[in-house]
Amino acid sequence: MSRLTVLSLEQALSLPYATHRMVELGWRVIRVEAPAGDPNRRIGLPLGGADRCAYYVGPNVAKEAITLDLQDPRGRAALHKIIAALQPDVFCANTLPGRYGKLGIDEPTLRALAPRLVWAAISAMGPEHPDAPGYDPALQAALGFMDLTGPADGPPMLCGLPLIDLKAGDELLTQVMQALWERAETGRGKRIDVSMARAAASWLLTFVPMLDAGARPEEITRSGSEHRQFVPSNAYPTSDGFVYLAIGSDRQWAQLTAIAVFSSLREPRFERNEGRKDHRRELHERLGACTRRRTTDENLADLRRAGIVCAPILPVARAIEEPHLAGILGATQAPDGRRIRLPPTAVAIPEAPRELPFAPRQGEHTRAVLAEAGLAGDEIDALFFDGVAAGPTEDA
Repeated sequence: MSRLTVLSLEQALSLPYATHRMVELGWRVIRVEAPAGDPNRRIGLPLGGADRCAYYVGPNVAKEAITLDLQDPRGRAALHKIIAALQPDVFCANTLPGRYGKLGIDEPTLRALAPRLVWAAISAMGPEHPDAPGYDPALQAALGFMDLTGPADGPPMLCGLPLIDLKAGDELLTQVMQALWERAETGRGKRIDVSMARAAASWLLTFVPMLDAGARPEEITRSGSEHRQFVPSNAYPTSDGFVYLAIGSDRQWAQLTAIAVFSSLREPRFERNEGRKDHRRELHERLGACTRRRTTDENLADLRRAGIVCAPILPVARAIEEPHLAGILGATQAPDGRRIRLPPTAVAIPEAPRELPFAPRQGEHTRAVLAEAGLAGDEIDALFFDGVAAGPTEDA
């Protein structure tokens, strides 16, 4: 595939994550930001000045960044000149749908400038709810995710990752790829609207049918680290940490209880999963008493020999040093020379570079992109002088 060009009016995480995946595919991604900038730029410890902090860097490596005030008609006109000149393949946005027209980024306006454009947006609940804001934690609360997360006897909790942001980003990429495939056949672009709420609700695939099947309340609410249907599948204490083990069938249960340290659990009432579910509290306590007598490594050695799915519970810092990950991590280099590790691509992409340019400063490429779009130097200077366009600030 030839190198594609993407213009993206983006902030926060959901859309920057989607366009990061486009960067991994070798596409050119140009971030468009308002003069106030993306708040995520200043979250975490600085890695490249005050506007390139740790939380911002990962999703924005290898992008270009321009700053335009789209509230100003001259800013909108400049963006339209960029689109007309560059003829981008994709335009993305994750602002409120009610603002599309006011900012001059609505699909009809941009398609008139670039007829083959794939226009894609992420919002909290789609264009049917044009003024609904949406942050990942609030959506986790409203969509049942928090009620499904945390200990059974404790309060609802957020997932450890911003899953809804990431789900929305993956969904936008998937839909853009499909639209590009269709465009290759029809020659026409397409409009895509990703609702964060709808995308996240699609993940309730195993829970929604249970509502109409007479499921017990405890089957559709918090259950800590244990699986609601397959018992035992849980985190268990060891003498020096924790181990997770998962029993997915009665045959696997027999394999587990054939291990000497777990042989005391070999009872007729536990032979079938339904019986184990009926006595899950007792079973978890007794199994934990067995694992607690030995170290994590000793437990894992026996469990792996028996073919039981198991894993140590590792912090992120150790997880990325495991052999299966350490060799496939990406990296970028901070301005001060530090090597900053990045997660691997979601799937192996042989041609994808492992080393990516550092994330851009705010407005770092404004002048260059405006010039590429055909604006004369004095026109660009006037936009900068009036604050309609901007480059990096000194404190950044």
